Amino acid sequence: MELSSLSVCFERNRKMAPVVETMYWLPYCSTCVKADQYLQEKGIEVQQHVDMKADRLPMETIEKLVAGIGGAEALFSKRAMKYRSLGLDKRDLTPQEMLGYMHEEYTFIKRPVLVLSNGKVLAGFSKKQYDTLSDS
Repeated sequence: MELSSLSVCFERNRKMAPVVETMYWLPYCSTCVKADQYLQEKGIEVQQHVDMKADRLPMETIEKLVAGIGGAEALFSKRAMKYRSLGLDKRDLTPQEMLGYMHEEYTFIKRPVLVLSNGKVLAGFSKKQYDTLSDS
C-alpha cells in the first residue's frame, strides 16, 4: 500500500473531536474566558460565540438547550445573585419555572454553554468534562 493510501485510511479512521458550533457566554466572565482558552489549547474549534447578555436568548433556544442537556435543572444556575435575593433557594422550582427564569434573566443560565456538532450540550466549565470532548 502506498504512503498516500495509508494516510487516507488513517484520516478516515481517526476519531475527530466535535466542533463547538456555538458557545453561549459572557465575554467578560472569567470562567467563560478560561473555557474558551482551554478549548483553543485543545485545538477544539468554536464556530460562533453568542453574548448571552447582549443577545437575549429566545425561549425556543433555551428549550433546545434544555432538551440537549437533559433537563432544566442541568442548565439552571443556582449561583445567580437573584437566586437567593428572590428567595428561590427556599422553593422547589418546577422545570417550567426554571425555563421562565432563564428566559427573563440570563444570569440563571449556567455558563458557558456549548452546543457541539454531535448534538451534545454542555453547561459550565470543567476541564475534566472538556477533556472528554475528543472522546465524543
